[in-house]
Amino acid sequence: MRILSHEIPSAVGQTVTVAGWVHRRRRLAAVSFLILRDRSGLAQIVVKGSQAQLDELGEETVVQVTGTVAANPQAPGGAEIVDPVIEPLTEPAATPPIELWRPTVGAGLPVVLDNAPVTLRHPAVRAGWEIAAAALHGFRSALDGQGFTEIQTPKIVGTATESGANVFALDYFGGPAYLAQSPQFYKQTMVGVFERVFEVGPVFRAEPHDTVRHLAEYVSLDAEFGFITDHRDVLAVLRSVIAEMLSAVGTRAGGALERLGVTAPEIPVDVPVLHFSEALKIAGADPDEPDLAPADERAIGEWALREHGSDFVAVEGYPMVKRPFYTHPQPSDPRWSNSFDLLFRGVELVTGGQRLHRYSDYVAALAARGESADAPAYSSYLQAFKHGMPPHGGFAIGLERFVARLTGAENVREVTLFPRDLHRLTP
Repeated sequence: MRILSHEIPSAVGQTVTVAGWVHRRRRLAAVSFLILRDRSGLAQIVVKGSQAQLDELGEETVVQVTGTVAANPQAPGGAEIVDPVIEPLTEPAATPPIELWRPTVGAGLPVVLDNAPVTLRHPAVRAGWEIAAAALHGFRSALDGQGFTEIQTPKIVGTATESGANVFALDYFGGPAYLAQSPQFYKQTMVGVFERVFEVGPVFRAEPHDTVRHLAEYVSLDAEFGFITDHRDVLAVLRSVIAEMLSAVGTRAGGALERLGVTAPEIPVDVPVLHFSEALKIAGADPDEPDLAPADERAIGEWALREHGSDFVAVEGYPMVKRPFYTHPQPSDPRWSNSFDLLFRGVELVTGGQRLHRYSDYVAALAARGESADAPAYSSYLQAFKHGMPPHGGFAIGLERFVARLTGAENVREVTLFPRDLHRLTP
């Protein structure tokens, strides 16, 4: 029966079987070492005598090894396998495009991405998704614990409603359809069913951005819930969710963090909150600016770290002209919105806020845009509001951007499985 590498130290004196990839071969005068890699880590196998078989086993060849576990403080985990019987499970593997056994990746990002089916095996490259998987666990766990129901909504939709032309059009049995930009309309609708819902799924943005922070497809972590007072209730839930995501990363992906030399930060109990107008002053931006530029976000992030010791800061009250029609205005001054962005280390990570919930408000909001509530793009969506919806709100976290900010990756593609962007559709 096969055991994993991390179980070897607890089996000293026993005969065991391990299986995995030949990570590295080290040849000395009287003895050689085969370093085997499996999903739990590395195992050292001591090979004495003839090295002919070892010479035939190129790096990344899949093998099964049966031998006796012996204590050795210098081996991974303090134990190694001796007197091995090595059985190749595949033909000898071709030479990998990068040296996977080296502790750091010695190739540029294009090489890593072009050869992702193999380069993702590098412990430092795969660490990004180990962290992402742990964060996903934390996201689900946090919302499960607060009475949310997980949903899955369509990714093929019949209308493009949120950003006009920035959608991927496709042929749907001879008619027009689009890849969904977000589950926003559906998750609001489902508040009328379950009150509290969340979704983990891909979203698609046909925006012609070629930057280190944008992707054409990414994983969105969405939540929406009812019976709120305003957007501050949404921010409070978001804070608890991110806290559990960070905790899960620390406990479930500690090895990945260590490989990357990263320490997970803490999100403060009281996240610093700035009004948009105040944020512009801190950033030294024009007071008439309707949005924050990347340089403004960096300046605000530096302010939060300097003044509050926080990697996180929320900016609330964005101008209504820069928010979607379903956003609830600030009651005391309808120029501003009951919405926010959460910045993580100077980069927007989350957009959230309170939504309109009265049907009449939707009719008025759409009329102000020169659109009709009876239009096909809105009629089924607004059906839920005709039949009663509570005050509600929600947020969406970009998973890849979260991991990039956490790890300090200079480019979000470094922590994305098979990224899709303006130029990349393979592998």
